Amino acid sequence: MNIPKIKELFKAGAHFGHRTNRWHPKMKPFIFCSKKGVYVIDLNQTQECLESALTYMQKLVKEEKSILFVGTKNQVKKPMQEAAIACGMPYIVGKWSGGYLTNFVVIKRSIKKYQDLLAQKETGKLDKYNKKERLNIDRELKKMEAKLGGLVNLNKLPDALFVWDIKKEATAIEEALSMKVPVIAIVDTNVNPDLVKYPIPANDDSTKTVKVILAAVVDVIVEARKAVVKKD
Repeated sequence: MNIPKIKELFKAGAHFGHRTNRWHPKMKPFIFCSKKGVYVIDLNQTQECLESALTYMQKLVKEEKSILFVGTKNQVKKPMQEAAIACGMPYIVGKWSGGYLTNFVVIKRSIKKYQDLLAQKETGKLDKYNKKERLNIDRELKKMEAKLGGLVNLNKLPDALFVWDIKKEATAIEEALSMKVPVIAIVDTNVNPDLVKYPIPANDDSTKTVKVILAAVVDVIVEARKAVVKKD
């Protein structure tokens, strides 16, 4: 398992928390100190928590379960999408529409419709429609892609969520708690880590931190998938 070294996490700026006037008291155990009005995260704990989270992810993948990647903030969207695709996992990097989890029965029907339209497009079955009808179908497909593109292969409620910034993704966290879906998440000094099963204390605004942590996530999931294929 490829766990980033403390030096690597430090270089990526994973230790920088939020200002001391913007903190959540339950993050206190993960804080090393404060410096110039900014909290410094204990990277030893970041490393330990990341290892626990990766071990859990590895277990899920070996049991052939799904992990939904969620990251809608601007600096996270692209790397989260790329990581999810590399892992073969579903993802949401656009706006989280209420009901993705709590109303999954309806979402599943929408996914099925999207799958059917994609299949018809690929096989040329949409050619029978006139120009105006095709234009309307293409518009519908574009809207569906924005909302469901990362969920096209998700046929049941995900077995876990991997979330970047639980404050930004508050609705996703609420729905996961409601549906008893375990959450693995990056938690900065301004949030309540008790909301998730596997909190990973780290700077949730740093693109370098995103890169380092996602590299470890992709590595462990890809290797776990290989082990499953080899076993079969």
